[in-house]
Amino acid sequence: MANRKKCLVIGFLVFLWTDLDAQVEEKKEEQTCRLLGKFDLNGYVDAKNHTIVIGGLFPIHSRTIPANESILEPVSAKCEGFNFRGFRWMKTMIHTIREINERKDILPNTTLGYQIFDTCFTISKAMESALVFLTGQEENKPNIRNSTGAYLAGIIGSGGSSLSIAASRILGLYYLPQVGYFSTCSSLSDKFQFPSYIRTIASDKYQSRAMVQLIQHFGWVWVGAIAADDDYGKYGVKAFKEHMEEVNLCIAFSETIPKVYSNEKMQKAVKAIRSSTARVIVLYASDIDLSPFVLEMVYHNITDRTWIASEAWITSALIAKPEYFPYFGGSIGFAIPRTDIPGLKEFLYDVHPSKDPNDVLTIEFWQTAFNCTWPNSSVPYNVDHRVNMTGKEDRLYAMSDKFCTGEEKLEDLNNTYLDVSQLRITNNVKQAVYAMAHALDQLSRCEERRGPFSPDSSCAYLPDFEPWQLMYYMKMVRFETHDGKIIKFDSNGDMFGHYDILNWQLDDNGEVAFVKIGEYKFKPNKIELVLEKNSTIFWNTESSGLPHSVCTDVCPPGTRKGIRQGEPICCFDCIPCADGHVSERAGQRECDQCGEDYWSNEQKSMCVLKEVEFLAYDEALGFTLLILSIFGALVILAVMIVYVIYRQTPLVNANDRELSFLIQVSLIITVLSSILFIDKPYNWSCMARQVTLALGFSLCLSSTLGKTISLFFAYRISISKTRFTSMHPLFRKIIVLVSVVVEVGICIAYLVLQPPRVYKNMESQNIKIILECNEGSIEFLCSLFGIDAFLAFLCFLTTFVARQLPDNYYEGKCITFGMLVFFIVWISFVPAYLSTKGKFKVAVEIFAILASSYGLLGCIFAPKCFIILLRPKRNTDETVGGRVPTVDRSMQLTSASVSSELNNTTVSTVLDE
Repeated sequence: MANRKKCLVIGFLVFLWTDLDAQVEEKKEEQTCRLLGKFDLNGYVDAKNHTIVIGGLFPIHSRTIPANESILEPVSAKCEGFNFRGFRWMKTMIHTIREINERKDILPNTTLGYQIFDTCFTISKAMESALVFLTGQEENKPNIRNSTGAYLAGIIGSGGSSLSIAASRILGLYYLPQVGYFSTCSSLSDKFQFPSYIRTIASDKYQSRAMVQLIQHFGWVWVGAIAADDDYGKYGVKAFKEHMEEVNLCIAFSETIPKVYSNEKMQKAVKAIRSSTARVIVLYASDIDLSPFVLEMVYHNITDRTWIASEAWITSALIAKPEYFPYFGGSIGFAIPRTDIPGLKEFLYDVHPSKDPNDVLTIEFWQTAFNCTWPNSSVPYNVDHRVNMTGKEDRLYAMSDKFCTGEEKLEDLNNTYLDVSQLRITNNVKQAVYAMAHALDQLSRCEERRGPFSPDSSCAYLPDFEPWQLMYYMKMVRFETHDGKIIKFDSNGDMFGHYDILNWQLDDNGEVAFVKIGEYKFKPNKIELVLEKNSTIFWNTESSGLPHSVCTDVCPPGTRKGIRQGEPICCFDCIPCADGHVSERAGQRECDQCGEDYWSNEQKSMCVLKEVEFLAYDEALGFTLLILSIFGALVILAVMIVYVIYRQTPLVNANDRELSFLIQVSLIITVLSSILFIDKPYNWSCMARQVTLALGFSLCLSSTLGKTISLFFAYRISISKTRFTSMHPLFRKIIVLVSVVVEVGICIAYLVLQPPRVYKNMESQNIKIILECNEGSIEFLCSLFGIDAFLAFLCFLTTFVARQLPDNYYEGKCITFGMLVFFIVWISFVPAYLSTKGKFKVAVEIFAILASSYGLLGCIFAPKCFIILLRPKRNTDETVGGRVPTVDRSMQLTSASVSSELNNTTVSTVLDE
């Protein structure tokens, strides 16, 4: 009995313990698994009776409603701002999946479902949606557990670049395939950060380069940049700036458009645009982010700007409105190539709230499109909780409170959702779905033992496959679209293709038209910008011409760029080129130096041949000197003729007639030698001029020396108490001969060893080439004229000593005066010659030659010619002097009584009156 009681007690305790343990486990399970809250997500789901589900993320709304600051607990935000464009993209995905399910060539034994969420164009909603896809629960405080992905094949989305980046960072952890259709940020090409992301739209690295090439094509160098304050804008403008720097173009300013409206930041961007001289501005933003900025441009009436648009807004109906055309008309941008999608228009029209009372998005679409309220619906008005775009006050924008009847006609609408004329991003959505479908199809067709996976070349199977296995096929996808284009991805998950280049113009109905003016083609081995030759571009400028967007106008020829410290290279000063330097092309950074025979013109725009300077015959100075030379030669020749005619007269015979003829001949030589100094010098003229001059003066001065020595001896006879004889005429000739021979010898050595040559003197004057003679050896030249100077000194010395010789007319005085003139001329010549340059230097030398020659001619022969021609009665032996024995010292000798030893005649001079 005791044992039985004991057993009952033990059994009861075991029961209590079991029941308590069950309660504890049940309570623990409740604490672990119950939903603590739900994300506020809207979308479409069709997953029943489908083998595979494809997720979708689309910006059906444009923003979230700001959180109530009085609520401290984090809540999932609600959305507002219905986006017709995003709604059309979402509908296109549904239409494409249905189209694939109807086809027999793709996934013949498999049907696709879909689960689509609205990202509200915000990162937070994109993250919430990604978490829901991974956990399978709509928890806002999830205990994340990774499903096998057997039913969720991948995700299409998420719309903007920032949204895709946020979602991909989570989805990439599990290698869940994500196909983008609108995200162009270049960072998404980084497979280390985003290993499971591919896209059916080109990366911004091509668009940024295309923008720079377009700017180069139109000659703009000073460009502003405005970017959305998100990954799309920041990365896009960053790449744009890098490409601008590569080609030496400048960014005038770079500002951002805030994602959450900030009047301070918006006004900063507006101020930068208004104050800058840049008339071309690159705008990297989505149409949704751009809307507040557009209103600011309208509010501040900022026109006369040309906008370079990114693909995110160039074809957006949200921006391309006629009322915005005065501010954004003429915009040039890059767009995804348009296409037509068969059956899509009819599918888009097949929408009505009555089909599903729980379809809140369709109800909201209807309310927004027709500005009414659907009866008995909890869907709120399409309100706007944002601050007024001018930043003046807070406002609440509400729609009409009239009720929808359901009889409204979609055909009466004119909005983005029903506009199928510009299917560009919409087509990307279609191709993204097809890319995933083709990857699934290839996965399903894998043959056992011939698969791509190890070990044993295994295959993956539907529906049991890992996300990374599908990702393998996604990278290998290659298919042809409905319009004949080939879709394939490179190693970064990017596509090649081309952009359409569009220009905003007004059509005949006053609507904004996207006119194609060219293409930008980018292929693995070729990148090309092609503008249509016959296209007409509308420029939104005052002159309707090509915008002029520079910091400083291009420096004209004749100037160079001068760097402004601390400013971009496109801002510079135009500095005139230095003398002798030119810039032939506009905008040169440096001036080019002209060659040695060239000099810059007055404008410094080209090198011209330097003016060659020499004393020419055809200029006044040269012609005057030439006339003086010829006139002097003719005068001397006239004197010679007089002497020849009156050669038997006493005055001509006085003091050696032959020497007088030699002096006359030498003076002709010296006078005519000056002609060799005129006109362009040549090597032969350089050699002839100095040699001829030296020989002429040598003959003249040595002949004069013969005369002065005779006078010197006459003077010595007149004062000497001992017997002296006069010099024999032969000795006078020997003096002349020796002097000339010595001079000729030096001349020959001079011409053989170091002859003069033509020299281009460029040091004296930069703008001229002075053609002159380089005299070769200064030593030889000094030797030549040193002998002449020595002979002149002897002539002066002998006549000066004999100046006391009594006579009615004293020839020695005339020769002395002639030598003084000779010395004065040549002593004055030295400083004048050294102080002048160019042709005037030659003129000074010619003047010295002529002056000294005229001086000798006038002093020696003018008095005698005066007697011979004008006073012939005084040209007699009695007047000139009688026959006097030279040894008779009882009478005083005069210059007229210095007779020749050979003919025993007297030597006389002209009577001095």
